[in-house]
Formats: sequence, structure tokens, C-alpha cells
Amino acid sequence: MDNILDVFLGLILGGISMYWLFSLFRKKQSKEITTHQSAVLLEKIRSVCKLISVEGDFAEVYKYENTRERFMSLLSSKKKALIVIKAKAQIGYDLNKILMHADTGKRKIILSNFPEPEVLSIEPDLEFYDIKNGLFNTFTPDDLTSLNIEAKKHIREKIPESGLMETARKEALQSVLLIEKIVETIGWKLDYTALHISEKDKRLLEQ
Repeated sequence: MDNILDVFLGLILGGISMYWLFSLFRKKQSKEITTHQSAVLLEKIRSVCKLISVEGDFAEVYKYENTRERFMSLLSSKKKALIVIKAKAQIGYDLNKILMHADTGKRKIILSNFPEPEVLSIEPDLEFYDIKNGLFNTFTPDDLTSLNIEAKKHIREKIPESGLMETARKEALQSVLLIEKIVETIGWKLDYTALHISEKDKRLLEQ
């Protein structure tokens, strides 16, 4: 039973990887981009537990101010800067969360869980403008660390309204259909009724 599931899981993961690789290849055709995609694919192979399906680029203007008080609040010093946050967010799936089992009698693979899309990484790049240090309140390396953390939090809050999750969810639904085709090629059937695909998700597939 375990050997059968291992074979199916290998076929499924291979099919999903080829599907997303083909999708990326169709969207970007330059030689330089293709080389970069090969490197990304290598990272996916090394980390087989997670699969990136969607990437989004963000650009946000962030105003930072910090005031420090001294001498029982009699004196205050303010530092401030205008920061442009450029970030890349990667949305994908934890493939360890895929749950399936085989019914050999009915030649059926039952897919009982496909993971929801999640934020796999956020890579911020900060550009500082109009930097003003206070008299006894200046920017330090610790500020850069804190601002990177704050930038990731800021971008994470923007992701739900960006449409990335919906796009990744649509990719997942397409992957389920791909799994179904793979299973059918060897004379089996895929049962994914346990996933409870909503009417909204079905409409996504039709778009």
C-alpha cells in the first residue's frame, strides 16, 4: 500500500512541478529569465516539502518617525526617514499537508486534503530617502533590522488584498485536475469530494 502511494505521490509531485514550470516558461521567454527559472527549479527540488506557485512584487512608500525623550521629557529628539519598500512575496504550498490514500479494490486514490496557499517568504529591499537624524537620536544598525521586520509585516498585511492568494488557490485547483488526469492514465480514479470545492472556487476554474 505504501509503495503504491509513493508511486502516486512521485507522479503527482512531478506533474505539478512540470505544470508550474511550463506556466512560468510561457509567461517569460527571454534566455536570461529561463536560466533564472532553472535555478528556482533546483531550489524546489532541494526543498520538496514546499512548492512556490505565485510570486508578487510590491512597492510601498513608508514614513518612519521615532522620538526619544531625555531629562524627564524636557528634551526630545526625532529621527525620521522616507522609505521605499520593494519586496517580493512568494506564495505556495506545504506539500507535507497533502493527505491521500489508495483503495486498491476500487482502483481509486482518495485525496482527503490539499493544503491552503500560504506565504512562504517575503524578501524586502529598503531604500532610504530624506533621512534626518536627531541630536541624540540617530539611525543605528539595529534600526535597519527592526525596519526589515516591520517591512515584512507591512507587506504581509497587503497580501490579502493583492489577489495573490486567489491566484495561488486557482493554481491549486488546476493541480487537482492535473492529478486527476495523471491517475486516469494508469486506469485509476481520483476521488477529491472530501475537499469540498466551493462554488467560488469552481468559478475560478472557469475563468
